[in-house]
Amino acid sequence: MWNWVRYTPWLSTAPLAVALSFYSPWLGLLCAVLFGLGLQDVTQTARAVRRNYPLTGRLRYMLEYIRPEIRQYFLESDDEKLPFSRSQRALVYARSKIQNDKRGFGSLKDMYASDAMWMGHSMRPVHADPATFRTRVGGPDCRQPYAMSVFNISGMSFGALSPNAVRALNKGAAKGGFAHDTGEGSISKYHREGGGDIVWQIGSGYFGCRTPGGQFDPEKFAAQATDPQVKMIEIKLSQGAKPGHGGVLPAPKVSAEIAATRGVPMGQDCVSPACHSAFDGPEGLLDFVQQLRELSGGKPVGMKLCVGQPQEWLAVVDAMKRLNVTPDFVVVDGAEGGTGAAPVEFADHVGMPLRDGLHLVHSSLVQAGLRDRLKIGCSGKVISAFDIARCLALGADWCNSARGFMFALGCIQSRSCHTDHCPTGVATQDLTRQRALVVTDKSERVYAYHRNTLHNLAELLGAAGLTHPSQVTADHIMVRDKDGRAVPLSQTL
Repeated sequence: MWNWVRYTPWLSTAPLAVALSFYSPWLGLLCAVLFGLGLQDVTQTARAVRRNYPLTGRLRYMLEYIRPEIRQYFLESDDEKLPFSRSQRALVYARSKIQNDKRGFGSLKDMYASDAMWMGHSMRPVHADPATFRTRVGGPDCRQPYAMSVFNISGMSFGALSPNAVRALNKGAAKGGFAHDTGEGSISKYHREGGGDIVWQIGSGYFGCRTPGGQFDPEKFAAQATDPQVKMIEIKLSQGAKPGHGGVLPAPKVSAEIAATRGVPMGQDCVSPACHSAFDGPEGLLDFVQQLRELSGGKPVGMKLCVGQPQEWLAVVDAMKRLNVTPDFVVVDGAEGGTGAAPVEFADHVGMPLRDGLHLVHSSLVQAGLRDRLKIGCSGKVISAFDIARCLALGADWCNSARGFMFALGCIQSRSCHTDHCPTGVATQDLTRQRALVVTDKSERVYAYHRNTLHNLAELLGAAGLTHPSQVTADHIMVRDKDGRAVPLSQTL
């Protein structure tokens, strides 16, 4: 026997349609349409909720659809990190728009919580100049070293980002004098428009330097790598959000521009294999590093990885020592890093978090006596000046940020990067959506975010009695351990 109560809202639209049609044809028509929707709900077989609750059941799907926005704007606390807290986003927005980024009435953090961190200030603070916050990247075999900013744009491919987003990032990088990593999607014409320094990332798909069969093409690589705008070459072994997975850009998303940029055919899936075909094993990797260095005219060549099994990284370090061959840099990506799309299991449960991976890479190179031959960059939820200082304390020479600069572009963390429905035009190829991102405005915000972050880093270092990021050590950062004791970070490593 039917429980007619749950059908009442739907069934009541029928007599309302008749009655209201004499008073207002439009209201009568509206009720008739609602009755038709309810009839469709009762007769369909795909959705049980709508079948049992015609018309009103649709509210459930509507509310579920806007749940992330409702939670973000009204329910979550300022410090709830999913994946970035409201406080973190507000900080980037304020600094990119050159607005007041100060806070009144004290900290919102629980300073007695386990893993709470702070920087030990000096009784004799000094002045630090952010204009000097650079590090020279280039080992003994590098003929064109690069002065890298301590804060740069991490790898985000054209295809994952819209043309306007790439334009704004590169134009902002050019004005601020910092580097823009291309991501594995290769160098597009939009990367070149702004004239900003480029770090060309070479992934397993060898986009921009591949043969028709997907193998590495030395001639195509040399043609782009020798361009003066390209400052460094980065071999991507893995990324934090989905290490060991690879990726696929579905055929419908491979536009003519993306196909031309990546060197792949239109109408076919664009595949990034899980591993490289140009080399195998630690020795092969180092041979590939040397090959790219020569083909690029002696530019810095390094690798990016999220640490997985420690013994595999240690095998690479051992090969460096045995062969007396080192890359010019290593970028450590943490498992907390972002991506346009990743399987949930990989995003949540694969890869080593940044602090652990960075410490392992730094300490293993120190123990091998190789640390002075190469520089270390890092990425993974780096937003504020303190985030940078903490990474420097763990052994990094510079930091990269992807989502931080996306916030500067106007990203609202809608988490719709994988749908092509980005509401702010940052992570979409939809022409009508991406036009909302005005390059001249957003490039200024990218520049301002970088400048103001380094300004705050200078104040932070100056308060600790330091004048340059290279002086930060693990003894400058205090952390509360699991027993509630405040100890230097160096004692927890």
